Amino acid sequence: MKRRVAILISGRGSNMAALIRAAAQADFPAEITLVISNRPDAAGLGKARASGVETLVVESKPFGKDRAAFESALQSALDRHRIELICLAGFMRLFTAEFVRRWYGRMLNIHPSLLPSFPGLDPHGQALRAGVKLSGATVHFVIPETDAGPIVMQGAVPVSDHDTSDTLSERILEVEHRIYQESLRLLAIGKVRIEGDVCKTTGSTDSGNFLISPVVG
Repeated sequence: MKRRVAILISGRGSNMAALIRAAAQADFPAEITLVISNRPDAAGLGKARASGVETLVVESKPFGKDRAAFESALQSALDRHRIELICLAGFMRLFTAEFVRRWYGRMLNIHPSLLPSFPGLDPHGQALRAGVKLSGATVHFVIPETDAGPIVMQGAVPVSDHDTSDTLSERILEVEHRIYQESLRLLAIGKVRIEGDVCKTTGSTDSGNFLISPVVG
């Protein structure tokens, strides 16, 4: 039985679209049952509908600063659709600790940096200003602290001296699409578990690969 997944978006839904494509494969262990946006003008809603996925708007603006009331409406929608797992894909809304605890171990997020480095806003700018030679993306479980949950998977890319925030973002986005679908697959088949503050993967092995940057010939 495939796990029922909701994707939460606020914007264009690039990672959402990648997850929908992955889940369309017959052997993928999860189905994207619902896409929810807190903004009615989110471009990702059209993409989801074009892919045959049901969409729903649970607008956050009318609730103002009452996050609990918004989450109550959101939870009602999740319950109606019998959602088992949540993937955040550019969802620009902070959750209360109560909501996060309810979904602990069942809600994933992706962040475009190698956490715990460069959490929060403008991670690409942070990376460039720090002069790091490697950056990347991280899939993690959601906890009340921002960008701080147990790490499920990471992917790295080299940072060039000529990179801008836009060029670095574009390369990292390719990594995001790969590791998010793989993280969801592992979660759906029960191969990831949380031990304390650390996520462990059943059957994982060292790939033997490594990445060094810069390379000077």
